[in-house]
Amino acid sequence: MKTPWSLRALTVALGGAVLAGAAWAQQVTLRVHHFLPAQANVPRLAIEPWAKKIEAESGGRIKVQIFPAMQMGGTPAQLFDQARDGVADVTWTVLGYTPGRFPKMEVFELPFITPNSDRAGEITSRAAWEFAQRFAADEFKDVKLIAVHTHGPGLFHTKQPVTGLESVRGMKIRGGTRIVNNMLTKLGATPVGMPVPQVTEALSKGVIDGTTIPWEVGPSLRVHEMVKNHTTFAGDKALYNMAFAFSMNKAKYESLPPDLKKVIDDNAGAETSAFFGKAMDQGDKSGREIATKAGNKITQLELAETQRWLRIAGSVEDDWVKEVRAKGIDGAQLAREARALLAKYAK
Repeated sequence: MKTPWSLRALTVALGGAVLAGAAWAQQVTLRVHHFLPAQANVPRLAIEPWAKKIEAESGGRIKVQIFPAMQMGGTPAQLFDQARDGVADVTWTVLGYTPGRFPKMEVFELPFITPNSDRAGEITSRAAWEFAQRFAADEFKDVKLIAVHTHGPGLFHTKQPVTGLESVRGMKIRGGTRIVNNMLTKLGATPVGMPVPQVTEALSKGVIDGTTIPWEVGPSLRVHEMVKNHTTFAGDKALYNMAFAFSMNKAKYESLPPDLKKVIDDNAGAETSAFFGKAMDQGDKSGREIATKAGNKITQLELAETQRWLRIAGSVEDDWVKEVRAKGIDGAQLAREARALLAKYAK
């Protein structure tokens, strides 16, 4: 007996609907790549919670695989391009690891521009996200930007104590970006550029005498074991800062069905940036506590001494303004805009 045409048509239609439903309910795996060990604060307090949140909000249709410590290959400086090119689906990295690539966002690396407070990561990250959207969107046009954020106040961690300008002169100090290295040069130190994962070995082998990092990253690198001196600064501005990007491959994002795009969109932007900043603030607190329990010496330079550093480091901003002017960028105006945003979110 032949199947009636109408029944055959209905069967085909239902089969197509099932296939369409299967496509709609597709499962997606996102490979997240970063340079820190898994136990470090940002992976533990920001990246992993973000991954669990999008897995839950997608009903399990988005799966996240996290590859810490450059397990997918390459170097930290290549991570942004790995997201752009689809080597990884999502990456987290320091913008300053590719010198001159993000000249507008470098404004947040300028000495004594960001707050010196226990909310510095959150405040500066909110400012950095808005700044990126308003003034530096072109620097992120090749990726789906999920978050841009900063750490808390940067400080010195050294084998010998830093008690003033004179004591830092001649020290070999690791700096994370070209702006930080320029600042170190003007302060009389010898800057040694390297990504942060190399700091532990460099300290142990005497390649460097100290490093500039925030408190939060110290424990995962065992810095409190390698050095016994930490130097902070008086006043309401931090010595320096660095900007980070959490970026997604554009093609991967565009391949998602609308409901999964919404999951990503709901977990990207100002609040996600602030979430990463808060994680670094939380890490700062625990990092300082660990150094204190280890019996290390924490020195806060007095305001008058801090002002000496500020006057010398101020020429770093002048250098940056001249450099970006050559690229057609009004650095002085960007610095004013950044300071206004920092003041806005500090309230």
